[in-house]
Amino acid sequence: MRKLNFELVPDSCWYSNLRSILTKKQWDFIRHDAYDRANGRCMICGREVKRLEAHERWEYDEVNKVQKLVDVVAVCSMCHGAIHIGRSTLIGKGEIFENWYMRVNGITYSEMRSDLAKANIDHQRRNLIPEWQLDLTYLKRYVKEEN
Repeated sequence: MRKLNFELVPDSCWYSNLRSILTKKQWDFIRHDAYDRANGRCMICGREVKRLEAHERWEYDEVNKVQKLVDVVAVCSMCHGAIHIGRSTLIGKGEIFENWYMRVNGITYSEMRSDLAKANIDHQRRNLIPEWQLDLTYLKRYVKEEN
């Protein structure tokens, strides 16, 4: 497992994110919690940065067709661009973020290309599932239980 990973979201899940299903106030609370936990540093590369971005971490249960939220982390724009390498490539910045991926992980170009190929294979396989169920049990940590 690398420090920084390519996370290619299945095409049918592109709009299954917290920003699209929560209110602005709820999303702001969750992302600011991630920023507070990060203490001004990217939670992946460790760099101290002025502006952090919230990134949703998902796991995919392909047998049960479930997309499960497992964390919301605060990352720098460079790590975020590498995580979403598919989008970064579409906007013409793929090489910049591939280089960042290699730097953060301390790996060669060949190793990065191998990681990207594996991520693309996972992506293609997950795209065979037309609809994913959303598991947001992670969010229970933000709900106070009343007796």
